[in-house]
Amino acid sequence: LQKKIMKMKKTMNNKTPKTMKHICTVLFLVGTLSSFAQKKWSLLDCVNHALEHNISVKQSVLDIDLAKQDLISAKGNFMPTLNASASHNFNFGSFIGQDGSRIKSDSRGNNFGLNTGITIFNGFRNLNIYKQAKLGVESSQFQLTILQDNVSMTVVNAFLNILFNKENLKIAIEQVTISQNQLDQITSQVEAGIKPSSDLFDAEATLASNRSSVVNAENSLDLSLLSLSQSLQVSPLDFDIQEIQINLTSASLAYDSYDEILAYALDNRAEINNAELGIENTDFGLKLAQSAYAPSLSFGAGLGSSYQHRQGEPDTRIQFVEDPNNPNNTIEKIVPYGFGTQLDNNLGYNLGFNLSIPIFNGFKTKANVSKAKINREKSLLNLEQAKQNITTTITQAYADAKAALKQYEASRFSVISLEESFKNVQNKFNLGAATSFEVEQVRGRLVSAKSTLINSKYNFVFRSKVLDFFMGKPLIP
Repeated sequence: LQKKIMKMKKTMNNKTPKTMKHICTVLFLVGTLSSFAQKKWSLLDCVNHALEHNISVKQSVLDIDLAKQDLISAKGNFMPTLNASASHNFNFGSFIGQDGSRIKSDSRGNNFGLNTGITIFNGFRNLNIYKQAKLGVESSQFQLTILQDNVSMTVVNAFLNILFNKENLKIAIEQVTISQNQLDQITSQVEAGIKPSSDLFDAEATLASNRSSVVNAENSLDLSLLSLSQSLQVSPLDFDIQEIQINLTSASLAYDSYDEILAYALDNRAEINNAELGIENTDFGLKLAQSAYAPSLSFGAGLGSSYQHRQGEPDTRIQFVEDPNNPNNTIEKIVPYGFGTQLDNNLGYNLGFNLSIPIFNGFKTKANVSKAKINREKSLLNLEQAKQNITTTITQAYADAKAALKQYEASRFSVISLEESFKNVQNKFNLGAATSFEVEQVRGRLVSAKSTLINSKYNFVFRSKVLDFFMGKPLIP
């Protein structure tokens, strides 16, 4: 034994640091994944994770970034432009020289320029483009808000569905326990000769049916967990949520009518605000189309210079200078005329204004103005449609909430009544005054009533959340 221990120690000591590092890394990753898998997600965790990782939300955020870049571009329309240019040319045969004479020789040359310009007036086109770009940023933000609201509502509904299935599973397991106890009791009674064997067969069938219900409830729970995990884009392996106790001992609607909710939604909902921005956007679109009727005025300035060189010849030129022997005469003198000298001598400046007055362009401007007016009419209809959608949704949501409350109250009283009925029939059964068939009939109705109660409870909670949602209240308190 001591030899084996010494051999193990020697083996561990022979491990290289690199190998030990890999082992530690693997153990760390395994521990991290295990910790993540065992995490139970709260409702807040689910909503935040969905908003952070949802692909559509990410795309909507990028749409805002694109709109901001359009705004930067629109601001740039008010600034002057500045451009530099340079060229290198080869001429073969004859060409016109810098002095205007025709030269029969191969040459090469350069041209350099620097130009600037600014729009002074173009029918307020740049101003309207800038205002449209600002609306584009606001509209993108409203669209992001709408998408985030929809994602949050989807997650909340999926979360509540899991809670519903968890409670259903608890009821199914309780029924198995009750059936097992009843089977044990009937078995004793049959063995004692108090009950007939048929009661035992009925009890066994009931237990099997209850166990099947547990399996169905487990499957429903697994599917609801899978649905939420897929919405969150996380692994469904060992995925679970934190349970929330929802007790509705005195359930009631928080609103007397849908008028208050509707008034708030029509003033504050992102769908309405975005539709209103659409009208403003088409107003600026109409002004942009009409700006094509107006003249445009711009200012420009520039400077330029050039250089020419004859192939195979030095950069010189003939210059007339005063004859030192005769002041009244001039003589020709060949002087250097290089790159720098030419650029300095050929440097020129220009500036000017440009006025453009539209007269006729094949009815394009007229057609664009008509299209802009049509788009404005469409945006007005879009706003009306958005208001109708909000009105229909809220009135339906309020009616659903009222119906869910009534269903919950009815289910609660039904469960209370059936629980008493089940106690009575069970007592009768124990006294031999009722058959197992009668017991199972009452218990079946009780289980169904409890399932209906759970369903109506979570349905009412979700419908109430929908009303709070339209009132601008947070889905997660």
